[in-house]
Amino acid sequence: MALGLAAKQAIVKEVNDVASNALSVAVAEYRGMEVADMTQLRRQAREQGVYLKVIRNTLAKRAFIDTKFEDMDSALTGPLIYGFSIDAPGSAARLFKEFAKENKHLKVTALSIGSGLMGADKLDAVASLPTRDEALAKLLATFKAPVSKFVRTINEVPTKFVRVLSAIKDAK
Repeated sequence: MALGLAAKQAIVKEVNDVASNALSVAVAEYRGMEVADMTQLRRQAREQGVYLKVIRNTLAKRAFIDTKFEDMDSALTGPLIYGFSIDAPGSAARLFKEFAKENKHLKVTALSIGSGLMGADKLDAVASLPTRDEALAKLLATFKAPVSKFVRTINEVPTKFVRVLSAIKDAK
């Protein structure tokens, strides 16, 4: 069923709003996927906080205008599903990577984290980006490490002294 101009404008506005707030976008070709597989992908996307949308590429090109994903025009060919990462930059890439292991019809074609268009070969790198909580945990561990080493070093002086006294006592 053909969409009217008002419906197309609403879709472009909706995708533009999502793209403006998204941290990254992953684009995958879904040719040959069954409806049940697509439903499962959408369910997993909702659980992981990824916004998925299947729209015409011409509408996507218009929706990406004035966003950090404007440079994706050259990658928008074929039947594509768009995954926008809202909370963590690697969540859409991680979702597509994990789903593609089970379903060979899903093929990632392009990625962008706002710093330029990347090919599908960068999927592993983007998918391995930490979530916000993981990044904060690593940062806190980095801050904590020097303090912990310092405390252990300071504590080692009296411990060695007690061991020496104990060894002298045992020797007598």
